[in-house]
Amino acid sequence: MDFAPRTDPSVIDDLRARLRATRWPAGSPGSGWEAGTDMAYLRDLVAYWADGFDWNAQEAELNRLPRSFVQVGGQGVHVLHSVADRTGAGREGAAPALLLAHGWPDSFWRYLKVIPLLAPDFDLVIPDMPGYGYSDAPAGAALDARAVAGLWAELMTKLGYERFFVAGGDIGSGVAGNLAADFPERVIAVHRMSAGLPWPGLEQQELSPAERDWLAAAFAWNASEGAYAQLHRTKPDTPAFALTDSPVGLAAWVVEKLHGWSERGIESFTKDEVLTNVMIYWLTSSIGPSMRMYRAMAQAAPELSARRVEVPSGFSIFPADINQPPREWVERTSNVVRFTRPARGGHFAPFEVPEVYAQELRDFFGMFPG
Repeated sequence: MDFAPRTDPSVIDDLRARLRATRWPAGSPGSGWEAGTDMAYLRDLVAYWADGFDWNAQEAELNRLPRSFVQVGGQGVHVLHSVADRTGAGREGAAPALLLAHGWPDSFWRYLKVIPLLAPDFDLVIPDMPGYGYSDAPAGAALDARAVAGLWAELMTKLGYERFFVAGGDIGSGVAGNLAADFPERVIAVHRMSAGLPWPGLEQQELSPAERDWLAAAFAWNASEGAYAQLHRTKPDTPAFALTDSPVGLAAWVVEKLHGWSERGIESFTKDEVLTNVMIYWLTSSIGPSMRMYRAMAQAAPELSARRVEVPSGFSIFPADINQPPREWVERTSNVVRFTRPARGGHFAPFEVPEVYAQELRDFFGMFPG
């Protein structure tokens, strides 16, 4: 079923009223981004959101994309499905399929800038995970990364692809890895931007010096920056009330991560780009369900994280990303055939440096012409 939503004007009127009625907290003069979202930036963003941002124009642009809504495993899934025009590219035969798996705090939005760069070479399948973006939230408990991977295997069957490539970042890296581990006969090759952390039972003395240094850095990052994830894993419903009710609260929660995890901070994104991402969360009330996925993953069987991915694997570790595993760790977890450290980009590399990210995928998947 084709999918091209049109936001009711009354919803926009309600949003603007909420924005203009915001109760602002007392700021910390001069703290900038150090203690969280920068007050000056957010005030400026909200003023533009209320009186300058044209959501109708942004929505119309999104609706020009080949989007549909399909039922997969009893779950309503929003998917962007772009079929390559091989004749226009002067090539023969069907293009290989590439599924792109997003993470948090985003949706299919993460890949909007790489669509035109990859579309000549691949049939692109970019679904919103259940509880994210325009996909339905799970009717019962939230799904973990392995359960989502199972749904995506079914989705690819429904779309007519028996064999395919898969790539992902953030939670999408876990989804991609599980797809490759559970369906090795179907995944030709898998590309990821991270490889997870050591699993329970793996002793530090078993790690190389480089792996131990990386793990210490990861623990330090978690102590200073990881409170959001601990909250998501334990009590996601509590912040969901506030973030679903307050557009400014929602923006603060998302914007702080866009800033902190990107190479150039918030300057990596225009205000329209930031607000399009936030608006997708606002209009779909998906912030709560998206956070609950962290809880589901924390409750998953720990032995799943110890599975080695034997499907040919490529990794691009971007310099400003939040997780910087050494090659030794990546090779411990996967059958690595390509490992790179691009010169630019962060956690949202497909959006920050789309040309670099798209070339990483072309270079890796080009190794597998069949």
